[in-house]
Amino acid sequence: MRVGDNKTRSLLHERNMKKTELPERVHRGARNGFTLIELLIAVVIVGLLAALAVPRLSVVRENAFVATMKSDLRHFSQSEESYFYDNAVYTASLVNLSSTGFATTGDVTLTVAEATATGWAVLADHSTTSIQCALFVGTAAPVGPASTQGRIDCS
Repeated sequence: MRVGDNKTRSLLHERNMKKTELPERVHRGARNGFTLIELLIAVVIVGLLAALAVPRLSVVRENAFVATMKSDLRHFSQSEESYFYDNAVYTASLVNLSSTGFATTGDVTLTVAEATATGWAVLADHSTTSIQCALFVGTAAPVGPASTQGRIDCS
């Protein structure tokens, strides 16, 4: 090994360094954590994903409320027909239907618009959505969005 050699100079330089100094190549290769730019980019990406997911979540939520109203209307229909079988008349009172096991779901409000010996009509509202669902059977007049007898319609 010659004294003027680059390798020798490098070794001599490292020997003469203080113990607290680190060689330049160690500084370049060692990284402890993320830079501010990397963290900022990650936060922006997460924000964009959240911005895309939130509107979809509200649509899914509203569909669930509509499904709840439809379920209550189907249950109401079965209870009303059961009451008619026992009493030969339809009832406008939801309390009378409790004897058949009928109860509405939490935030759903049912309004019986008409109930006679020949038919009935009912409207369903949910407290967290503006959509209404309706159903009518027999000679009862259509109510709300209902247009076809025996079919639940929502708007």
